[in-house]
Amino acid sequence: MVREKIRVSTRTLQWKCVESRIDSKCLYYGRFILSPLMKGQADTIGIAIRRALLGEIEGTCITRAKFEKIPHEYSTIVGIQESVHEILMNLKEIVLRSNLYGTCEAYICVRGPRCVTAQDLILPPYVEIVDNTQHIANLTEPIDFCIGLQLERNRGYHIKEPNNFQDGSYPIDALFMPVRNVNHSIHSYGNGNEKQEILFLEIWTNGSLTPKEALYEASRNLIDLFIPFLHAEEENFRLEDNQYNVSLPIFTFHNRLAEIRKKKISLNYIFIDQLELPPRIYNYLKKSNIHTLLDLLNKSQEDLIKMEHFRTEDTKQIFDTLQKHFVIDLKKKK
Repeated sequence: MVREKIRVSTRTLQWKCVESRIDSKCLYYGRFILSPLMKGQADTIGIAIRRALLGEIEGTCITRAKFEKIPHEYSTIVGIQESVHEILMNLKEIVLRSNLYGTCEAYICVRGPRCVTAQDLILPPYVEIVDNTQHIANLTEPIDFCIGLQLERNRGYHIKEPNNFQDGSYPIDALFMPVRNVNHSIHSYGNGNEKQEILFLEIWTNGSLTPKEALYEASRNLIDLFIPFLHAEEENFRLEDNQYNVSLPIFTFHNRLAEIRKKKISLNYIFIDQLELPPRIYNYLKKSNIHTLLDLLNKSQEDLIKMEHFRTEDTKQIFDTLQKHFVIDLKKKK
């Protein structure tokens, strides 16, 4: 456990972690302060950051499991102590850490008798298990135990649909939220109209992120949500037939695609991470399953504009980035 004395500065806004501890592999705790704030600001920030911590951070879960020759979820398997339903509940409790986008496959294949734990999962290299000791099943006889798994990165809580069963494949309720709980409290000090406030934040996570990492991620996501309002005066919208009509730039990405293909660049091996795009644009592209340069160039300007919160200026900025990386740099290579 780490504890620090709280020192309040009345000159500049400061934040500090005043306590941090690891209660278990899947339970981290952090306590933070932000001060000095004017009266009312602590509540504004506390409510917003709590909602962002609980609802805006992505996590990775097992969302589907496939068993061979199992008639229904409540079946029992000879040689296995748990029912299929109990195994699914145990898989639900496994905490994963990853930079996965979308879905991927994993599996378990072991032979009994033995105890099956999270350590027996065979995962892609970019997925890690937070607690290898998490229990899955007890094999009491020398049988083969094989399960195919689907992993997904998302946010919030997704409840399985009762009719979503396919060929022995069973959906699992997914709790994607890395943050388990958040509390905020306010301490006021000073006299009369000069009262100031200190915001206290308590954050519990499941171990896939530390409380400090979760606070950073939630703050960044919260800022991204407000960025469109910063450009409100720059947008020139004309309302007609209940739709916004904007003038699109004269370039097309398909022309750029043809030019780059002539230069024999392998577009599948150039990821948008390498383009040095602003975080807001980068995040929106990732959420739309645009991961490589080929994915990006196969989208038209109209496709990008239709993306939620995407603006004409963003499309122009992407073009300028492509111009910088794939015209200037390529000419130098010649």
